[in-house]
Amino acid sequence: MNARMTNPAMVLPDAMKGIQNIYKAMYQGGVPELTMELVHLRASQINGCSACVHSGVASAKKVGETDERLHQLAAWREAPFYTDEERAALALTEAATRLADRSGQAVPDEVWDEAASFFDEKQLAAIVLMVATTNFFNRINATIQEPAGTTWS
Repeated sequence: MNARMTNPAMVLPDAMKGIQNIYKAMYQGGVPELTMELVHLRASQINGCSACVHSGVASAKKVGETDERLHQLAAWREAPFYTDEERAALALTEAATRLADRSGQAVPDEVWDEAASFFDEKQLAAIVLMVATTNFFNRINATIQEPAGTTWS
């Protein structure tokens, strides 16, 4: 399968510059890299973005994530392999990704408060930006039908 078009972030060069700056800032937020990769991968799973799931697994493995945890991520609530901090980040990821799935508060106070009990404001900012940026790319990739395994140069 071929994409409908070149990724818009590659078509408009200034877009990629901005995106790269967001990524740089996110990884300076003090959240463990494995947690950030889990956040990215879980949002991509929810959104059904095969390109981002594929790249997310590769990125997570590159920073030391295990196959056992990667295989269980979709069922993280039932799996014993995640820390309380990771669970809080994953719950925040799911709430912020599934905005249309609830009425009232999109991200319930209890989800936010649990995350805030483990992460300071700078770390929360990094997680929120990772969720938002992942959702941004998931939507681009779904729209243009970006296939898994695509590399951008």
